[in-house]
Amino acid sequence: MMYGYGLGWGSMWGFGLIFMVIVWGLVILGVVALVRWLGSDKQWSSSDKALQILRERYAKGELGSEEYQTRKKLLENS
Repeated sequence: MMYGYGLGWGSMWGFGLIFMVIVWGLVILGVVALVRWLGSDKQWSSSDKALQILRERYAKGELGSEEYQTRKKLLENS
């Protein structure tokens, strides 16, 4: 015998399964987004570090003004 409108335990298992698939999908997407964000952050920091080293070398007098400007443009465009 069916009681109510036909929504028994079987349909509840179906809703639970769909809900869990959605939750795990969102968790996986979140982890992928976090990894991509952290990976791109490292790329920017290495470029900033190169510019910092270039500035230090220019300040020490190891590079001339023209060479400094040329290398700075190359680093900013890459």
